[in-house]
Amino acid sequence: MADFVDGYWWSNDGLRLHYRDYAGGTGLPPLLCLPGLTRNARDFEELAERLAPDWRVIAVDFRGRGDSAYAKDPMSYVPLTYVQDVEALLGELGIARFVAIGTSLGGLVAMLLAAAARETMVGVVLNDIGPDIDATGLARIRAQVGKGGSFPTWLHAARAVAEANAAIYPGYRLPDWLVMAKRLYRLNAAGRVVLDYDQKIAEPFRAPGGDGGIDLWPALDRLAGTPALLLRGALSDVLSAETLGRMGARLPLAEAVTVPAVGHAPALGEPDAVAAVDRLLARVAAAR
Repeated sequence: MADFVDGYWWSNDGLRLHYRDYAGGTGLPPLLCLPGLTRNARDFEELAERLAPDWRVIAVDFRGRGDSAYAKDPMSYVPLTYVQDVEALLGELGIARFVAIGTSLGGLVAMLLAAAARETMVGVVLNDIGPDIDATGLARIRAQVGKGGSFPTWLHAARAVAEANAAIYPGYRLPDWLVMAKRLYRLNAAGRVVLDYDQKIAEPFRAPGGDGGIDLWPALDRLAGTPALLLRGALSDVLSAETLGRMGARLPLAEAVTVPAVGHAPALGEPDAVAAVDRLLARVAAAR
């Protein structure tokens, strides 16, 4: 595993938040990795293993996930708050230029960051997410988030993860499910395997109008001058091929890539995803 240090910063409302910092070379902008709704910094272990130490990789735990503190107010588990948290981190680290790699929710945060200050984002990967989210995928996520028991062993957890995600990753076998389980779950003080996020992150979904959101197409348009990679899982129920096409038409510097035989969302270790990320980073490096 690539070496990293655990870093911490404070949110505007007083939460101690966590990130992993994989050292990189000088002269290249850091890669700011933003995970999905129920995920955490561990999702980017494989990417960091491959790209560090050439690139500095900063993998964030959003509030309520991983080693970040849980929010007192569950209604702060919304993208605009995550944006404020990430902006505080960038200020703390003195980062003026970066490449955003956002999976699902992380991609929404990346688009909102671009809307606030596009000139600081010199490249972006939007992984299986766009301004429009398909109703089927949204319903599936709403039904799953915030629900989960505990397990006596990692094997039990892996089997549960496999049962819930077999249609998303049809090529996965038991070793893959164990890796996924160890990213999604943790051991608690009693030795049980439990979800590694605050299950109250589901509460904003249940609030009146919780399924609605701001129009993100103008935010996407702010990336028109930025090298971009638009990834979509071929089996995705969150990002449609139609939405991907619309996104590509609005971003002249974007490459759109569909990753075969995977749903929402590509893990970024698939050969097509690896090659596409490398192409984007080569463009960023050439332009520095």
